[in-house]
Amino acid sequence: MTRPMVSIPKPAAAEPASYEAALQELEQLLARLESGDLPLEQLLTQYQRGAVLLKFCRDRLEAVEDQIKVLDQGTLKTWTPE
Repeated sequence: MTRPMVSIPKPAAAEPASYEAALQELEQLLARLESGDLPLEQLLTQYQRGAVLLKFCRDRLEAVEDQIKVLDQGTLKTWTPE
């Protein structure tokens, strides 16, 4: 007996407008995940979206930390978010 293929939904690809927007969405997503009220497929989708948001936030924080290091060294460079 073979099992039918289950398609796993992909996370939403929309990039947040800002670090603050990503953090707010991540907090709301976490509350939904912790509620335990989501079906399994939605849990997976929400978890994937959370991973995307977490990476976005970490990347932004790292870019700001790099800029602070530059400023601390007395060298001012223009910071452009990636």
